[in-house]
Amino acid sequence: QVQLVESGGGLVQAGDSLRLSCAASGGTFSYLSLGWFRQTPGKEREFVAAINWNGNRAYYTDSVKGRFTISRDNAEKKMYLQMNSLKAEDTAAYYCAAARHPPVGQSWYNAGDYAYWGQGTQVTVSS
Repeated sequence: QVQLVESGGGLVQAGDSLRLSCAASGGTFSYLSLGWFRQTPGKEREFVAAINWNGNRAYYTDSVKGRFTISRDNAEKKMYLQMNSLKAEDTAAYYCAAARHPPVGQSWYNAGDYAYWGQGTQVTVSS
């Protein structure tokens, strides 16, 4: 069983930066494919970014490309999301997730293909 805990959210102004962290316990972290999703009230959970087991492949939703960077430290069992040039539309609860098996194709982008989830951290960007 994998447990995930997010941290680093907060209230910032448009144009500012934040770095989210996701700490993992249980399981073999270096085998896990990981992702970040976000959700606003009344909407479905939305894919933000994902990273493969050794960090040499990353995937992003179009709206964050060039602004967000996903990374991981397998020795520390942590994943990060560096968010720059934040916009009001980035306001959401952000969740880290881990897949039980390496995603293939569109599975990287589907919340249903991730088995383990953190409790979320709120990011609020004021315009």
